[in-house]
Amino acid sequence: MSDISPAGRPADGGLRASHTDRDTVVEQLRVAAGDGRLTPEELDERLEAALTAKTYGELSALTADLPEAGRPATAAPAQAKDLVRFDQRGSNTTRSGRWVVPASIEARVIGGNLILIVRPGITVDTDDLTVIGGNVRFRTGTDQPAPNALRVELSGRVKGGNVVVRLPRRTFWQWLTRQPRPYT
Repeated sequence: MSDISPAGRPADGGLRASHTDRDTVVEQLRVAAGDGRLTPEELDERLEAALTAKTYGELSALTADLPEAGRPATAAPAQAKDLVRFDQRGSNTTRSGRWVVPASIEARVIGGNLILIVRPGITVDTDDLTVIGGNVRFRTGTDQPAPNALRVELSGRVKGGNVVVRLPRRTFWQWLTRQPRPYT
């Protein structure tokens, strides 16, 4: 089968890829490696190929054996809730792993901390948050614009605690093995 369509134009796989297309594939490869689907050697090999790919066909070959967005191929996409409530007193709450971020988060924090770890492009609006004896801090990088940005509204009350919005950090092992920073 030829890479040229009857109209004389390249078939979809033969179209030239943009920087954004390459970056999207690089991100998918990093997520797959983080999920344990690729070894470090496979990741390095595929990242190099992705960064030098010229066409959609070359890029799609790098992710053909990976599920889209790091989800198992048979899993149904999770549906976002409209509102999630956090009620903590003198403690911290952790929700780890992949989860669908709701449109609104309502928090009541007394004597504890609420730390939101976000990807670049996710905007956290704290205008409806009442803070008594605490702080709201946005760490460096949480204000960088990105395509398909998500806006999350945080409301509620913080008394004697802090709200921190930050990007993911590398673990000591990731730093030691010189793995790239997450989402940079």
